Amino acid sequence: MSTSTVSVIGAGGWGTALGLLLARRGTEVSIWGHDAAHVEAMRASRCNEKYLSGIALPETIHPTSDLASCVQAETLLIVVPSKYLEEITGQIAAVSDPGRHRPPVIVSCTKGIELERGLLMSEVIAGQFPSATLAVLSGPNLAGEIAGGIPAAGVIGCADAAALGSVQGLFEGTTYRAYTSNDLRGIQLGGALKNIFAIGAGVSDGLGLGENARAGLVTRSLAEMTRLGVAMGGGRETFSGLSGIGDLMVTCFSTRSRNHQVGVRLGAGETLAAITASMTTVAEGIPTTASAFACARRLGVETPIIDEVYAVLQGEKTPAQAMKSLMTRQLRGEEEV
Repeated sequence: MSTSTVSVIGAGGWGTALGLLLARRGTEVSIWGHDAAHVEAMRASRCNEKYLSGIALPETIHPTSDLASCVQAETLLIVVPSKYLEEITGQIAAVSDPGRHRPPVIVSCTKGIELERGLLMSEVIAGQFPSATLAVLSGPNLAGEIAGGIPAAGVIGCADAAALGSVQGLFEGTTYRAYTSNDLRGIQLGGALKNIFAIGAGVSDGLGLGENARAGLVTRSLAEMTRLGVAMGGGRETFSGLSGIGDLMVTCFSTRSRNHQVGVRLGAGETLAAITASMTTVAEGIPTTASAFACARRLGVETPIIDEVYAVLQGEKTPAQAMKSLMTRQLRGEEEV
């Protein structure tokens, strides 16, 4: 049985980067991966060559494919792709001890919106753990930089003040400055929606439209993110913070952003099928676009940028046609939709 105080569920780049942050300060961290061969390679080589090449794993990190050995930790960081979240949390619930005296705090580090029901990731987890203490973590966090020890900041949300302080305390003394908030919905919505706009910014770059076009698109993306996010229950001020504009900026402007890369390749003429087939990691903006499009329709919120990204991903428009549609919309004041 693991003696780790923290378990990271997900052995991709982001999960490993979070594990590295905590392990470097002496915290015992288990990192669970579904692929036993990948986990064994991590254990043998002491690095995650598949997702974070060249970065050594300290001895305080314990890679494992045994889920039952991870659930005894005090804190579980869930870092799996959104489409697998319900399945994996169901597996966690199946191997958890329902009579445990002190259940773990579960921290969702996954960014997305479930399609059929429009659920946020914390709500998907709550479906399996209705009485658990849930927290969320988001921000402008490129895994490679965090794993490399470059300073970064993010925000943790939790309704339980004691648990919020406990999760924040895990990062004290690391290169990650963790702020706190009680706006779980806003934090998650910023982290999810920004991936859609990053695809749009990438399309603009792939079309060669220049920096003015990208800056204008990102600015209007923030207005649209805030409009839809508030309608979905997020606090307006949250979208001006790290999980809103902070994450939006890094994802739209960084060449390391998976979603931005998808957009660039679409703008350059590649098909979505060819792009996704070539990727070893998940660009969450692709499924989130469909989810956000559906949520906007249900709520009656106008979302022109999301609509055009959706049309491109669905093959209904070319990138050039989508950009023309945005540029030829009816003129209006900046404060208007």
